[in-house]
Order: sequence, then C-alpha cells, then structure tokens
Amino acid sequence: MRNPFLAGAVVVLTAVALASCGSSAEGNDPEAAGAQRPAASGPAAPGPSTTGPAAPPAEDPAAPGAQDPAAEAEGPKTPADRITPATGTFTKKEKEYLKDRVPEGTDPAAVLQTGQETCDRLRYLVKTDRDTAVGAIVTGEIPDAKDAVAGLCTQHQDLVDEAAYGYPDGKHSGKKLRPGVYRSASPTTDCSWSIQGAGGKELASGTSDTGKSRKITIPASARTFTSTGCYAWLPEGAEG
Repeated sequence: MRNPFLAGAVVVLTAVALASCGSSAEGNDPEAAGAQRPAASGPAAPGPSTTGPAAPPAEDPAAPGAQDPAAEAEGPKTPADRITPATGTFTKKEKEYLKDRVPEGTDPAAVLQTGQETCDRLRYLVKTDRDTAVGAIVTGEIPDAKDAVAGLCTQHQDLVDEAAYGYPDGKHSGKKLRPGVYRSASPTTDCSWSIQGAGGKELASGTSDTGKSRKITIPASARTFTSTGCYAWLPEGAEG
C-alpha cells in the first residue's frame, strides 16, 4: 500500500538513479557505486494507499516487493575472489556485501544494484518522512533492507533496529506482542485496530479517518492485536 503524498518520489528518484548510473567508486563510501550499473527506472516510494498496491513490473528491481537477484536463484554462489565487475572496481564494503550473494552466472553488478537502490530508497524516504521509511521495512516493502544497511549504508541501522519492534497491518498474538506505546506510520483514512485479552475480551479498539498518526497502548494483558489500514505501528515505549 502506498502513501499518496509520496507519489512524487518516483520522479525524483528516477532522476537520481539515472544520474548515478555508470559511476565508479573509490575509498570506503558505503553508498558509492563501485561499478557501472545498468539504468534503473528509479525506486518506488513505499507507503499505504486506499486503492491497494499496484503490481510493479517484474523487471523493475527497485519496486516494492521485488526480490534480490541472489535470493531468487538457488544453487552455488560465485567465490569471493571471482566477484569482479565488467568495468570499474568494487569497494571493500561492496565486496563484503556481495560475498555469498552472487549466484554462478549472475552479473555481480546487478546484485549490488539491488542493495544500492535499497539504500537510495531509504535515504530518500528518511528525508521525506522517517516513519514511512521505518514502516516500509516493517511491512517488508523494502525486502533487502537489513542486509543492504548492514553492508552498504550503515548510517541507516537505526531504521532497521526500530523496525524490528514494529507491527505491520494484520493479526499479531502470543510472544509477538510487546507491551508499550505505539504510533501508526502513514495510516490510510480507513485505519482501525483492536486489542484483545484472555478469552477474547476487548481491551481497546479504535478507528481513524484522518490519515494522521495515532497512538495506542498495548498492555501486558493483551493476547491479540489486530490492525487494518494503518500500514504499520512503530514503538515509542515497547518493552522487550
């Protein structure tokens, strides 16, 4: 689901992606492109929408839900000492990110591009709306976030750490529930939630048609938390 106010992100990031294609990197800049990259259409900005998610083109590696080339192919991986770009060079961090991620016969630059575009999307979103950036990780709309951040853009580790304690829309129960205060990230105008305790007793519920963030408290007595149209809930005082 996508947030309408971020619709312009696609156009902006397309220009950024096209400007950066074909560059080479030196030194230890975690976001620098170490080899010439094929032109990209630009990352789509994640976020909720009342009309539902649009199906991204299968060939667009930057679209939400797109799979990492390394994750799509099973089988032997290219040894680290054979991972070299067709042109240019990879930085040390890029080589570390690519280790055990490049299937035999796959262009390592394509695998690297997926991680770099993930970093590009996070960088753009965090400048536009930090909660949406974290929410996109919580919901899985940026699927490679954890690995890309760890290897290529460590400055965004705080987003990944916070997302680990968030909840996407859906039903959550048992050990997955953590008491605390949560805020909704980029909710739609049809956001609703409910919290139930033992025996299905309703402890709290609510709706919001404003599209603005709301806060809720999940008590220690909660057994089930259900959310619809709220996109994601981010922690403000979750107890681990």
